[in-house]
Amino acid sequence: MAESENSNILASINYPEDLRNLSTDKLEEVCSGLRQHIIDVLSENPGHLGASLGTVELTVALHYVFNTPDDRIVWDVGHQAYGHKILTGRRDAFHTLRKFKGISGFPNPAESKYDSFIAGHASNSISAALGMSVASFLKNEEDRHVITVIGDGAMTGGLAFEGLNNASANRNNLLIILNDNNMAIDNNVGGLSQYLVNITTSQTYNKMRYDVYRGLRKINLITEDRRGSILRFNNSLKALLTQQHNLFEGFSIRYFGPVDGHDVKYLVKVLNDIKDLKGPKLLHIKTQKGKGFKPAEEFATEWHAPGRFNKETGKRILPQNLNEPQLYQDVFGHTLVELAEKDTRVVGVTPAMPTGCSMTYLMKAFPERAFDVGIAEAHAVTFSAGLAKEGLIPFCNIYSSFMQRAYDQVIHDVALQKLHMVICLDRGGLVGEDGVTHHGVFDLASFRPVSNLTIASPLNEHDLRNLMYTGYKTEDRTFIIRYPRGKGEKKDWRNPMEILPIGKGRKLRTGKDMAVLSFGSIGNEAIKAINEVEKEGLSVAHYDMIYLKPIDEDLLHEIGKTYNYIITLENGVITGGLGSAVLEFMADHGYTPRIKRLGVPDMFIEHGSIPELYRLCGMDAEGIIRAIHTFK
Repeated sequence: MAESENSNILASINYPEDLRNLSTDKLEEVCSGLRQHIIDVLSENPGHLGASLGTVELTVALHYVFNTPDDRIVWDVGHQAYGHKILTGRRDAFHTLRKFKGISGFPNPAESKYDSFIAGHASNSISAALGMSVASFLKNEEDRHVITVIGDGAMTGGLAFEGLNNASANRNNLLIILNDNNMAIDNNVGGLSQYLVNITTSQTYNKMRYDVYRGLRKINLITEDRRGSILRFNNSLKALLTQQHNLFEGFSIRYFGPVDGHDVKYLVKVLNDIKDLKGPKLLHIKTQKGKGFKPAEEFATEWHAPGRFNKETGKRILPQNLNEPQLYQDVFGHTLVELAEKDTRVVGVTPAMPTGCSMTYLMKAFPERAFDVGIAEAHAVTFSAGLAKEGLIPFCNIYSSFMQRAYDQVIHDVALQKLHMVICLDRGGLVGEDGVTHHGVFDLASFRPVSNLTIASPLNEHDLRNLMYTGYKTEDRTFIIRYPRGKGEKKDWRNPMEILPIGKGRKLRTGKDMAVLSFGSIGNEAIKAINEVEKEGLSVAHYDMIYLKPIDEDLLHEIGKTYNYIITLENGVITGGLGSAVLEFMADHGYTPRIKRLGVPDMFIEHGSIPELYRLCGMDAEGIIRAIHTFK
């Protein structure tokens, strides 16, 4: 089938009901067209390529078999759901993916009724879908099917296991689809395995199984209390025959698979066979990330989110000017290696983000001292706490928005014990195109009230290195360093490291009319703004606070005594962050300046480029200039 023909068949599908009007013989053509459309669009509009190419056949099969949106599909993370978006009324808008005012890179019910649940962080789908399935029973809507699609990586998250643990404890007909594209949870043993898949998923087998169960229950040989025992016996018998066992059957969840996740016709058959089975069940499918695009198949990590690329040659289009500032992430990674070279106690921990946070450098230099613990942020924090308790110095690197899932562990397991560890909050602040689920804007407000924590943020790469060194040297407390996604400010970033005194900020610029207080790299926007207003004759002082906790009270006394007008600037929610800290201090000490806080307002911020989002929130240089002018 030629590419144009595949594109034509995709163009005829606006919604899943159009797909369901086709014969199964046409589904492979749909898959081919869908896969090519994803490649075409993402080659020019960067997004998450590999995962969505791997779920093309599954996506088509799900919408073909189930009556969406009345039947619910809950995607775990949205990286794998691009095909779903295209088939559910968003094909023509797909080129706006992740763009400001365009469609989101993740499922979101506010965008489409086909998006059953928001999906940005991993491991939540089983719990959410279980709630939906139980709700269908409570509402007498038992005919509604609820399906969750979860990847093998997301299955490493603790919340996924909490959902599994409850699935057999509540009345539901939940179908869990495990999209396994890497981790061998259950090995395929060839012909016998395929035979058992065919038998155990067949409607004849399951009707007979249910009839026998119903008959035995009628004569009181099986009660509801003994049902679990019978299911466990059945699972044990299957394990004996196949010489295999898997953890899902240990949860009393019926297991089917593994199945070829790229055979769309067979997926349709299996889904039709098992969709009406009662009780929780799991279908294990094997897929390949990047399926259908050779470079993405061969280098899955690199092509997870490759940026722009040439779809004909398979070459990524990388920035040509290498004489630019480094990414904050790379500065972190190289600096961590330097510290590890100095001290064997230094170790690194990350929850499934070694490439994104650049801990790969430590993994290469000292593989025995770098730990990727999987999608398990709470475990990452407490694991690091255990390392610290025994005298090691862990640098625990977690994306700010993902750290929200480990808040209790930071308080209970780390801060209470004053453990010497460095928590690096990567992607602090607005992160751009990943959008609302990934913006790291709540960390400052949430951690500022917690005792025994030091919270710092660098203005530039030199500060990041110095703060890492300061955290490494500071043994009596837990050190949090928060820095943004993307490039820094300096080309010559390898400065000799030095300690930055705890709780001390610095005056970057003197001025007599008003003062701007900034925290972190967003202060560079203030530098631009102040340079501009100086041309108008305004004299504006600029203070880089460096530390939010403990905050520099000497500087605040100086500012409170000197200025009647103060602007605070932070790349985070203004409720509870730097602005709130300054207001509290001024009120507590009897200072009465007019204070204007700039930061993320009390709303969830959409996706878009960083400059667009700074402008939206009034945090860019132009927004700061407007704020300065309000005090003229």
